[in-house]
Amino acid sequence: MADTVAGILVATLEQLGVRQIFGLIGDSLNPLVDEVRRSSIEWFGVRHEEGAALAAAGQAKLTGSLAVCCGTTGPGSTHLVAGLYEAARDHAPVLALSGEMPRKLRGTDYFQATTPDLLFRDVALYTETISTGAQAPGVIHQAIAAAYAGPGVAHLTLPQDVLTEPATRLTPSVATLRPRHEIAPSAADIDEAVGRIRDASTIVLLCGAGCRGSADLLAAVSDHLSAPLVHTVRGKELMAFSDPRWMGGLGMIGTRATYNAIQRCDLLIMVGTDYPYSEYLPEAGNVIQIDHRPEVLGRRTPTSLGISGSVRPSLRAILDRAPRKTDTTFFRRVARERVRWDHMLDRQADVARSANRLHPQAVARAVSDLARDDAIFIFDTGLNTLWSANWLRQTGRQRIIGSFNNGAVGTAVGQGNGVQAVDRSKQVIVFTGDGGFNMLMGEFLTATHHELAVKVIVYNNSALGLISLEAESVGIPAFEEAIHYPNPDYAMLARACGGTGFTVSDPSKLKATLSEAFATEGPVIVDAVVAADEIPNLPHIELKRVGNYALARAKEAVLAFTGG
Repeated sequence: MADTVAGILVATLEQLGVRQIFGLIGDSLNPLVDEVRRSSIEWFGVRHEEGAALAAAGQAKLTGSLAVCCGTTGPGSTHLVAGLYEAARDHAPVLALSGEMPRKLRGTDYFQATTPDLLFRDVALYTETISTGAQAPGVIHQAIAAAYAGPGVAHLTLPQDVLTEPATRLTPSVATLRPRHEIAPSAADIDEAVGRIRDASTIVLLCGAGCRGSADLLAAVSDHLSAPLVHTVRGKELMAFSDPRWMGGLGMIGTRATYNAIQRCDLLIMVGTDYPYSEYLPEAGNVIQIDHRPEVLGRRTPTSLGISGSVRPSLRAILDRAPRKTDTTFFRRVARERVRWDHMLDRQADVARSANRLHPQAVARAVSDLARDDAIFIFDTGLNTLWSANWLRQTGRQRIIGSFNNGAVGTAVGQGNGVQAVDRSKQVIVFTGDGGFNMLMGEFLTATHHELAVKVIVYNNSALGLISLEAESVGIPAFEEAIHYPNPDYAMLARACGGTGFTVSDPSKLKATLSEAFATEGPVIVDAVVAADEIPNLPHIELKRVGNYALARAKEAVLAFTGG
């Protein structure tokens, strides 16, 4: 490998175990891609640079290891930015590389000119232009260190002439470039937490993505404190749906049982979560928050104790010292409420519920029932997220990836490609609405091109369903002309792209269609034509909002009658 800037960058990525780079090739990137071609790293050509950033984000979210994406000069780089917010907002380590015009042309308003370091400043923890070969090794190290330290996005601008410039040395201290280690809590914080636990009669744990790898400790703490476990949507994957301690989610992706439990308990312990929806958290009460990020402590709800520390050492310390709670009355009450809620979900997901209408809940439950025990699910954003997250019954061995903090529509297929590239033998299932799929449907071509066997489930209701719900929640009738639109034949589109397509609208054929789709090799689209007027469950809803929905529906009926 050449001792150029491009050469040492690729050599560093190889040494770190990077297996793929996602991007679109362009003139300014040619020296870099030439080095990739002669390396062990696989170049994944995508159909849109945003798809490259999404693939890298999905991969980094799954593995916690550095993922890499590229965009060439000007528009190629600007296309990266939207996808990079996935990694930035969900704290996944991604290195973004931008091609750039030769240095002698900068500042002359040249063709495709941008200011990349300014462009990437909001999304990236670190952004820098490599201007000389001598500078390159240190900057490469600094960028990757920043991506891991966040974790989040780091960005490097690579002028074409700099890529071919000789480098004076290799990237230093590569062994230090790795995910950050666990942080132990202070003894004083644990002492105070134990005292608050001792004084509380009823305790609930709210568990987030920071609890990954701690399911055993969560179960032990739940048993020790007779405390129900409630999860965020990012935390849903941590334990099996069937675990009696794992009571369900919170908020719109949640249950009435969990909302009531959090509002009624004497002590809420937020573990590894910066749950943003404050309206579902206690407004006044005893709250302990545990997180390795000191900046998130106490910002979502009034908090009496913030513990700066990683989840595992913090839970171990609490488990070792906290008194056992033997009164299970509260736990059993929450469990009974959870069972009643689950029975309602079962009724809504029953394929026999309608003879000729396919309900989205039935699609989600059927996929859940038929998926492999270790499948990886990718959620897109929108009304489809509610169907998928509320009716999926995870095994505890499955993974769930989504646009959880960014909340971006159209991101699932791109992320699914990056996840599938990690292990082609894994079953990767993408849940998306038709609106989201339409945004970046070209990334299904990326899947067929690279033989990535993603299975894409499209909830096809020919509408932006969540937009309708959000309008109606404030008493505004849905703007039909802006929300409803014609869709292509997704099954035919799959075949045109080189994949396989299925269409299902008959409830009685749902499971057979999904079984065939999952047994099919290669990329697949299942066009699930679902009832468009289905309203999701709202575990906690204010009386005013109920009135708003009713008012909006009345207005919609009038508009339909008058044509106004």
